[in-house]
Amino acid sequence: MAKMRKEYNPDRAGRRKRRPVIYIICEGKETEINYFRHFRTRRCLVDVVPISSKHTAAEHLVKHARALISHADYFPKDGDQIWCVFDCDENSDVALRNTAEFAKQKGYHIAYSNPCFEYWYLLHFVKQNGYLKDANEVLRLLQSRGRLEKYAKNLDVFQELLPYQPEAIQRAKERIEQLYQDDVIILSRGSNPVTTVYELVEYLNSQNA
Repeated sequence: MAKMRKEYNPDRAGRRKRRPVIYIICEGKETEINYFRHFRTRRCLVDVVPISSKHTAAEHLVKHARALISHADYFPKDGDQIWCVFDCDENSDVALRNTAEFAKQKGYHIAYSNPCFEYWYLLHFVKQNGYLKDANEVLRLLQSRGRLEKYAKNLDVFQELLPYQPEAIQRAKERIEQLYQDDVIILSRGSNPVTTVYELVEYLNSQNA
């Protein structure tokens, strides 16, 4: 009896088998790019591709995420993912809500920090749940003695932070849990301070064999 031919699948036709690609669309041009490129290791089970965006408004960044990949292959069914990394900045609650809804519709992931990405860095050294006025205050705390005293914007500090990463993840999770208990929407201006960057970090760590 002749074997039945497998049904033609246009989604897979003509494609080589490859590792899933994780596209990380970053609001910042250097800080986030410098950080996430360190997850691109030979042992990694996924291909990590950080991309800088010209869009600073969260809603625009997420809505243009696919276009920012340009003509690159993007196959969610094969494990490809899009992560949008951005800060609270001047985004309104309405804009943040629209951003979250659009990302959910498209299947994109969000790594959100309020007030700024460096809050994730700060959590490597201290549990900081009190309100932070702005990015300048975060930087001031980050530059305190015993932390990143010589830190400057866009400086690559991944290796200095790495030993403290487990503590940062735990502190970020505890902060999220506290906000949930207080019925505070994470993707909002009122969540200050918060970061969900740990979710992306945990995922990338899980892909390093």
